[in-house]
Amino acid sequence: MSDAKPSDSTICNRYDFVLLFDVQDGNPNGDPDAGNLPRLDAETGQGLVTDVSLKRKVRNFVGLIKRKTGDLYEQGYDIYVKEKAVLGHAHIEAFKKLDINLGEETSVEVPPDLQDAVRDMPLPDGIERVTDEEGHLSLRLAAGLDKGAAADWLKDHKDDPALNKKAASLISKAIKGTTSRKPTRKETERGRAQMCQDFFDIRTFGAVLSLKTAPNCGQVRGPVQITFARSVDPIVAAEHSITRMAVATAAEAEKQQGDNRTMGRKHTVPYGLYRAHGFVSAFLAKQTGFDSEDLELLWQALEQMFEHDRSAARGQMATRGLYVFRHDSELGNAPAHKLFDLIRIQPRDAAAPPRAISDYSIESPPGGRLEEFPGVELLKLVD
Repeated sequence: MSDAKPSDSTICNRYDFVLLFDVQDGNPNGDPDAGNLPRLDAETGQGLVTDVSLKRKVRNFVGLIKRKTGDLYEQGYDIYVKEKAVLGHAHIEAFKKLDINLGEETSVEVPPDLQDAVRDMPLPDGIERVTDEEGHLSLRLAAGLDKGAAADWLKDHKDDPALNKKAASLISKAIKGTTSRKPTRKETERGRAQMCQDFFDIRTFGAVLSLKTAPNCGQVRGPVQITFARSVDPIVAAEHSITRMAVATAAEAEKQQGDNRTMGRKHTVPYGLYRAHGFVSAFLAKQTGFDSEDLELLWQALEQMFEHDRSAARGQMATRGLYVFRHDSELGNAPAHKLFDLIRIQPRDAAAPPRAISDYSIESPPGGRLEEFPGVELLKLVD
């Protein structure tokens, strides 16, 4: 069964690409495990930007230009992994579109005397807290709730002091009262196809759609993969003291006797030119429905994503190069690593630290067909 999004522009070529981008006086990708310092290779000192970070920027760009109003997107261009998303809700909506009944969401009101306890206690997968406009708390049991797993969770946590026994009894009764079932293998495949059709990032990058808290939609191998970006030269992160002319609480103001200042730290890279590699598989594109229209949108996102990702930490970031190797076949006409070697970057002055793109010499073959690699064409989308 094909997962394809309806399209007359199926991809029949393999693509490999080199993405160059730079940062000046900013933090391209902070490491939360290291005080938000710029990520780096501890042995070489080269800066790193994760593939997850780059994909996030692509998702944000597509969501920006394809959003209509609120959470509504152009058909086929919703984003699965987006800020504040509850992933399981998308699975339920997919099965609703397919008229596959896996049960109904169940809502259980929490008695007033248990509301404080339920707000603080852990809950099984598939059960979430919902507070209405008046502040009343209820529990929502997902349509695809695994009743057995939820019941086993309650049994395993019966001695947990954080689990209120009366609340656990309430949840147990609610679980027994739900009507749900797991999708069949064929239904899972249909759900997977619907998710590929609805969400740009699923049919582009793939996703694990076998959640415990929602109907199973299987797994999707994405046709587009991007590597970590690595800086051409080692980076040395600069650390800056910053001052906010305000405090958060009256107690802080009293302690400072009205001075009202808050000190902080900020880490930046003076300058770094980063290089990432990417791949587009025609075989996997057919499985997910990723077509030539999606491919053009991907190139546009890689070209312009930094223009709409400004922040205090990323004020000056820009795509400096996008070199696409287009193969004449689905399987490919040359190894990717040999094509990547054609894009050469050298510092103009090895003794001086780079502080601008002009400090580098970027060499690449002329655009068009490559004599050295028959069947491969070089497209210089950003040069």
